[in-house]
Amino acid sequence: MTSKTHDAVAEVWDEWRDAVNMTAKELAEFLDTPESKSVGDKGSGGESTGHASGRRIVEIERSKKSDLTDDDAAHMRKVVGYVHRHLAQRPSGDVKDSAWRYSLMNWGHDPTK
Repeated sequence: MTSKTHDAVAEVWDEWRDAVNMTAKELAEFLDTPESKSVGDKGSGGESTGHASGRRIVEIERSKKSDLTDDDAAHMRKVVGYVHRHLAQRPSGDVKDSAWRYSLMNWGHDPTK
């Protein structure tokens, strides 16, 4: 990892750890559920943006910090931004079985934790 890449990862690392509160195992298992696949904007490939992001998050979580790239850091920033924006839109009432929660979980954040 170049020092520039290391800096890019270091800049987003703490926010990433706060935003992504699911383990790689938890997220990978969730991505296989009908709930995960039921939410999000589907692209031409039929997979939602959030679902694809979830698969990338699992890869990042399973990587050594020192092996992460500038592209990984950029995705980490995207995830942090998404989680922060989505949390600000929390619906009222019980969110346990909500599309709002499932969408966040595709991005690695379980708001019920």
